[in-house]
Amino acid sequence: MLNRRKMIQGMAMGAGAAFGLPLFPERLLASSTSNTTPKRIVFFMQNQGFDPDTCIPEGMKRSSSLATAKLPEPISALEPYKERLHIINGLHGLHTSPSHSAFFGALGGYRGSDGVPPSASTIDYELSKVLPPTLLPHLCIGMDSIENMTTKPTIATLSASGAGQPIFMHSNPNHLYQMLFGGISTGDIRRQHEARSNVLNQIEELAASKGRFLPTADQQRYGQFVEGFKEVNGLRDRLGTVADHLRKFAPPVDARYTNPEFETDWHDVLLELGISSLTSGITNTLTIGSGRGEIFGAWKGLGIEQQGHNLGHMEQPGNPIWIKIRQYNCRMLVRIMEALESVPEGSGTMMDHTLIVYTSNNADKQHTSGANWPVMLLGNFDGTFKTGCFTQLDGKRPLNSLYATILQAAGVSCDYFNMDEKLARKFDTGVGPIKELLV
Repeated sequence: MLNRRKMIQGMAMGAGAAFGLPLFPERLLASSTSNTTPKRIVFFMQNQGFDPDTCIPEGMKRSSSLATAKLPEPISALEPYKERLHIINGLHGLHTSPSHSAFFGALGGYRGSDGVPPSASTIDYELSKVLPPTLLPHLCIGMDSIENMTTKPTIATLSASGAGQPIFMHSNPNHLYQMLFGGISTGDIRRQHEARSNVLNQIEELAASKGRFLPTADQQRYGQFVEGFKEVNGLRDRLGTVADHLRKFAPPVDARYTNPEFETDWHDVLLELGISSLTSGITNTLTIGSGRGEIFGAWKGLGIEQQGHNLGHMEQPGNPIWIKIRQYNCRMLVRIMEALESVPEGSGTMMDHTLIVYTSNNADKQHTSGANWPVMLLGNFDGTFKTGCFTQLDGKRPLNSLYATILQAAGVSCDYFNMDEKLARKFDTGVGPIKELLV
């Protein structure tokens, strides 16, 4: 187990993690016959805030069962799955200064801002280290407008492996498909994959040779850049060793990849790639950034013409635009659950050992103080989390305490996540996990 100090500080692990790629080449697909419980986790971060009135059943003010409650319209797609749902209200993120977005601070539980590098590792990365090992310990995908996803296919705003070590999320499904499944593809995709692989190999060799001529002060930074290319190439080779297995899970490629009508076409296939990565065992930690942790985002495929920052200045409760966006999110959550439910695992299914965390990267709304940070959990993480209920907290425990709770459920004792004693005295009235959330 990691000690508390390591959990507070995180661990800077080098360029492989910064590129969102495996740090340990020996990691293989987790075996279904392993004695280790094959737990996995998904973080779904929607930008522009998560107003509690869009998820808490009408009239529900105290902690209660959801059995007889009717879910609000924005999350109505989850109505058939209420027994797997846990709605949490009353966490805070005052110390993260979220406003437009807490960026890395949303998953790190620390102060974040636009253009500011992460000050420590984030919870998704820490969990990827303690959950059963996989070929790709952590996958991040980001959804935005077609223009943003095309011009900036990778971006780092939400996840980090340590201080100053961002993890990039993938937004172009063509690139992501080639990385994950290009080795088992045919035709044009295969040729593109091989061409891209040759280019990356050449860049790695060229970068390594040129780096030797840099000043000593720059060689370490440049070396980390080279290591990133080595990890890209190493992942491709490792995925090739399980090609027969991957063929069973690779999603079909259709016109949505190369000729999307709307950005939601790319959102949908990115989700399919994320689900395939989970069900195939390529990864057990998936982070989804709808809006990519920033203040943008577009959903023209839902009939929404407005996009970007202006969406954050609209009231969410009763707003037909935000109802459409939230319903779309919830349909994505249902797709994840149904896919995991369809795969047997142990005495149950993959979903029985999974936790999905849905929230926003800037608490309850745009321009927020972070005084209230609503969260929805789906699944019980191998029977550790309560489900089918609503929990109202008193606003005195930070988002960090939820992350400490998830670490506890993953088998890691943690008093505070990314908080020292001084900060905890100011922003947390408790120690360790939130007992109201656990079985």
